[in-house]
Amino acid sequence: MNTSANTLRFPVEGMTCASCVGRVERALKKLPGVEEASVNLATEMAEVRGTGLPATGELIAAVVAAGYGVSSSDTDLAIGGMTCASCVGRVERALKRVPGVLDATVNLATERARVRTVGTPDLGRLVAAVHDAGYVAQLPQSEAAPADAEPAARRLPRSREARHLVIAALLTAPLLVPMLGMLLGQHWMLPGWLQWLLATPVQFWLGARFYRAAWRAVRAGSGNMDLLVALGTSAAYGLSVHHLLQDTVRHGHVNLYFEASAAIITLILLGKFLEARARRQTTAAIRALQALKPTTARVRKDSGDVDVPVGQVRLGDLVVVRPGERFPVDGVLREGRTHADESLITGESLPVVKQAGDRVTGGAVNGEGVVVVETRAIGGETALARITRLVEDAQAKKAPIQRLVDRVSAVFVPVVVALALVTLVGWGLASGDWSTAILNAVAVLVIACPCALGLATPTAIMAGTGVAARAGILIKDAEALERAHMVRIVAFDKTGTLTAGEPRLVEAIPLAGDRNALLSLAAALQSGSEHPLARAILREATPATAASDSRALAGRGLEGRVGGRQLWLGNRILMQEIGAATDPLDARAAELARSGHTLSWLATREDAGALVQGVLAFRDEPRAGAAAAIEQLHRLGLRTVMISGDNEGAANSIARDLGIDEVHADVRPEQKLAVIDELKRQGVVAMVGDGINDAPALAASDVGIAMGSGTDVAMHAAAITLMRPELSLVADAIDVSRRSTRKIHQNLFWAFGYNVIGIPLAALGFLSPVLAGAAMAFSSVSVLGNTLLLKRWRPAAPATRQEVAHARQAPAA
Repeated sequence: MNTSANTLRFPVEGMTCASCVGRVERALKKLPGVEEASVNLATEMAEVRGTGLPATGELIAAVVAAGYGVSSSDTDLAIGGMTCASCVGRVERALKRVPGVLDATVNLATERARVRTVGTPDLGRLVAAVHDAGYVAQLPQSEAAPADAEPAARRLPRSREARHLVIAALLTAPLLVPMLGMLLGQHWMLPGWLQWLLATPVQFWLGARFYRAAWRAVRAGSGNMDLLVALGTSAAYGLSVHHLLQDTVRHGHVNLYFEASAAIITLILLGKFLEARARRQTTAAIRALQALKPTTARVRKDSGDVDVPVGQVRLGDLVVVRPGERFPVDGVLREGRTHADESLITGESLPVVKQAGDRVTGGAVNGEGVVVVETRAIGGETALARITRLVEDAQAKKAPIQRLVDRVSAVFVPVVVALALVTLVGWGLASGDWSTAILNAVAVLVIACPCALGLATPTAIMAGTGVAARAGILIKDAEALERAHMVRIVAFDKTGTLTAGEPRLVEAIPLAGDRNALLSLAAALQSGSEHPLARAILREATPATAASDSRALAGRGLEGRVGGRQLWLGNRILMQEIGAATDPLDARAAELARSGHTLSWLATREDAGALVQGVLAFRDEPRAGAAAAIEQLHRLGLRTVMISGDNEGAANSIARDLGIDEVHADVRPEQKLAVIDELKRQGVVAMVGDGINDAPALAASDVGIAMGSGTDVAMHAAAITLMRPELSLVADAIDVSRRSTRKIHQNLFWAFGYNVIGIPLAALGFLSPVLAGAAMAFSSVSVLGNTLLLKRWRPAAPATRQEVAHARQAPAA
């Protein structure tokens, strides 16, 4: 994206000729404010000029309506200087006003902005826009930086904050101790000039951060929490100075409020210090993932093993990993045998056996033995990098409920300032005591806490997605986290999800002839196929020849030619289509179907038409722990449904074994969407599948849950990805969603409650400025403390088979 004051340049995709150029130019020129539009076919760039260009989204919509596309890119910026939810809204509005920006989302907890622009972003314009709004922006630290660079960079400001807090407390303590003495009937009040000496450095040195941030906000034409603090403490300090000067002239008794202004600043500094510590704990999941990435790798060369930076490793390189070291890359084990500890990546608590030919994941720990790994993925394409990116994306995005907070925050500070003015004038006119009026107005300014509003939602999302990732549950975004708590129905694919996905050939029943001849024909037709049923057949028989002209028949089976004979292998529906009578084997087939077997019929083309040659029966056992996982879902009050393309007998048999509530059998792939739509009319539906074959159903459901390794398209096909194939994680994913959403609601209740209750009390004179400052400082701390309780969440222990059996036999309450 290139921009000037009245010009915007952006890439256009899909143009093939000069007529395309003309079409795009005409579409752009029709927009109001566009004086000139030119499109270059060679560079695939469009340039529009005008004194009042329309919004970027309108330009993009015009290009899309003309039949072409515009590429977009996401840029992350580190934002400094934000203190509350009002700051978040201000930065977002500033970024969205930059030409070429489609959307901007700012997260107060991570202090990051994600900006979506057309084409390549103009970083200078983005940084300048943030600066003009009163904040600081820069690119986040490069991933190539040393692992300890970021902690070192943040250590200095943290130590400075701690030092400032200690100094503020030491200066403020002598001002507050006399107040305690008054409760004991002692007069320990310090002379006015000494109070002034103690309060002044707190106000203008240690509290300078509030003045600077407030000035930036005012210069940008808005307000924030710092403005409220600066106004409130300045009023209390100024009133005290005024009274002190009057006392110097009149030599009479005077009321000073230096302790109020100093205590407010000290308490808020304390709150900010505790808040920063709590924020760092909410980002622990990301830091833990980033810490897994080794910085060097030992690459095997002709001259020997050489240690190189991990960024220099190339695909195909052989990497040597010693016992206790982390695998620096994703790859395949070529030499050696070991156990890999993948607990921080997949949540798997026990080490996994790895031998030659097995895949290993970068970041896992090599348990014992020296092994050699062939590199298959590097850099941003490794599983660890993709998992980290997915968790970062989830934590960066806003939950739908955050929109309410954003609307409130946009008007919060002006409303509070207006209420403070009303309090000042009302008390002053009603009582004639303008000192009391000022103190009550100060209390109104100080009690207000937009920072708690800004932290309530993002910190809960960060904590929830973090603990979920630690358990092997990857949640795609905040919307998925919030939506999952509303799930009422959980639908499962059968093969490979509820079952192990490795069916065994149990029986082969020929109509005539021998069993081996039947298997030989079936194996020839299935040669080269990766279908689970094909693998089961090929384990039992070796094809004498491969089939020719073979093709898959969606949802029914396949056909081909073997030795000049036309063959079909598939379900009963296929037999009906080709007119092959199954009557001679129906009785035995029905018996097998009722006992939970999957059937495949083999037919050949004969002179009299299609003729059934035999039937094959397969059995796919339930996945280990599936029954306990279904019971966990029932404990959460959820209804379970199986959607299977298998025959009704096989599907019902598995459903009975596992305790599934509802079964849809004989469902073709294209019919799954209709079943999902029907279920969605009954409640919010989560669909659980393998993430590849079930991608359409996963996308059609309200919440798609993919059971995958985390290294394939499952991470993109669903809202939630389970990093290991354990069905108990489905209930855990829904449970962590419910708990996270509950925390969001609790946090918002606290954040709004502080203000809804505190502001009226302050306006009515029931809160002193010091108490107001304490409440304001600890409102954010209480919100963050409540959020951090999520870090104690652990996946539920699955019920044992005996517990499941007992639960089914127990009478209904």
